[in-house]
Amino acid sequence: MPDLKDARREDFRFRVDIPTRWADCDAYGHVNNVIYYSWFDTAVTRMLYERGVLSLHASPLIGLCVESKCTFLAPVEFPQTVEAYVRLGRIGSKSLIYEVGVFLEGETSPAAIGHFVHVFVDRKTRKPAPLSDAMKAALADLAAH
Repeated sequence: MPDLKDARREDFRFRVDIPTRWADCDAYGHVNNVIYYSWFDTAVTRMLYERGVLSLHASPLIGLCVESKCTFLAPVEFPQTVEAYVRLGRIGSKSLIYEVGVFLEGETSPAAIGHFVHVFVDRKTRKPAPLSDAMKAALADLAAH
């Protein structure tokens, strides 16, 4: 699997299209850096939800973000739609590392790349808890190779 900076769309297994909003832009006319993290969160949460791993109000385990990073490679402006792609960099016993690439329509290189780490905890006790075999199986095909 290529380094994340050299990744292409086909290196990922899940995609979410997210339109930019005028309110996302800063005084310089481009999307502000904090918005990229909301795109990461949207893509990861949508992926978990669609894979049946996350039920917002009923899942016995919930993922807490313990680390995130974004590297900005090209500006994004309004009105554009970004394609946020997700793959799993690592499936651990109690954690997942997601790798995210944000692409603009028609571009072959990402506008931004990053990662997002969830440690899974018991919903009630908030203590780290192991991922179930069913969770791992539901996500296995998203693993970076």
